Amino acid sequence: MFLQYSLYHQLAHPPRLTLQSIWHVFLENIRQLSWQEWVSTAMQILSVWYARKNNVLVYPTGIIGVLLAAYLYYFVSNPPLYADATLNLYYFFMSVYGWIQWNKRNEQSLQYPISWCTPNERIIGLLLGLIFGAGIAWILQFTDSNTVLLDALVSATAIVAMWWMAKRKTDHWIAWIASNLVAIPLNMYKSYYLFTVMYGLFLFMALAGLFSWKKIMAGQSVNSTNP
Repeated sequence: MFLQYSLYHQLAHPPRLTLQSIWHVFLENIRQLSWQEWVSTAMQILSVWYARKNNVLVYPTGIIGVLLAAYLYYFVSNPPLYADATLNLYYFFMSVYGWIQWNKRNEQSLQYPISWCTPNERIIGLLLGLIFGAGIAWILQFTDSNTVLLDALVSATAIVAMWWMAKRKTDHWIAWIASNLVAIPLNMYKSYYLFTVMYGLFLFMALAGLFSWKKIMAGQSVNSTNP
């Protein structure tokens, strides 16, 4: 994700939005990708794939991806993108927390089952999103961002999604869907075409994950009724 910001700052006069210009920037995105960016992107895509499968490997793969992203934002980006780096560090800590949660055992099963959020968990998640969203929007007012509210919305919904996912709540897919629906046009607007495609893939995988987890929940219900 570092590349999208570096290219944006390099383009003092972005090209007129045509299919040819979009394709040109898309190819330039790919050409300039470092190995850290390739690995980070691949690990994050793989992490979403494992999440859809309800596989605990979602966390080790995700940890590799977000730590590489944080490194790029802090030490490679010029100027450093502190907010994005900090957000990825949040993803790291929530991934460690989620990894622990998903490996917990109880009397009925080797793992806590997938479930919908309780009303209290939904309220806490929404409040968490509002607080972080307002805080991020306030901080971004002191930067050169011209999409403060949309940037804050993408970050806030992602923060909530990570917390709900650590709790193995199906609702986290809905939060990711909302985040991706905002991120796709936002990245297109900023000429981040490679990442527009990536978030489109994330959206598709989040929709598939939602249906997959609902199917798993239905199976859990059937098993719980059988002696």
